[in-house]
Amino acid sequence: MRIALGVEYDGSPFCGWQSQSEGQTVQDALQRALSQIAGDQIASGQPAAEHISVIAAGRTDTGVHALEQVVHFNTLAERPLTAWVRGVNALLPDSIAVRWAHPVPDEFHARFSAHSRSYRYLFDQSSRAPCYPCGQGGLVSRPAGCHRDADCRAILIGRS
Repeated sequence: MRIALGVEYDGSPFCGWQSQSEGQTVQDALQRALSQIAGDQIASGQPAAEHISVIAAGRTDTGVHALEQVVHFNTLAERPLTAWVRGVNALLPDSIAVRWAHPVPDEFHARFSAHSRSYRYLFDQSSRAPCYPCGQGGLVSRPAGCHRDADCRAILIGRS
């Protein structure tokens, strides 16, 4: 069975999304929690862990946050969808939350089935530090050559 999840997180305490041997990542925390929920009792009463690996629509760098990161995973475990949300959330740190879970066809792929991605950057050009929660925005001065807001925005436009 393939399940898709909507995940949000405050990336401040993490070394980005993707698993790394030397760092604490969002992917590692989510996979540990999912694997615990997917675990089952075998005849001896010992937990038989199923290791869950997740595939994400994209990755984030150290300290970057996400509001609607879509991931998917495969599992043999049959659980109610609430277990993949409430049960997993009970095992995650407060900085990560699963918002929803849906069964999806085997052809669904979080990265390749995505129709779009969007990003939001918060910049404050005032003379004092912003009151945003820590790590949610930044104080910047106008880059050289930026005399109008439109000129400054042009610098930030991404490419396909």
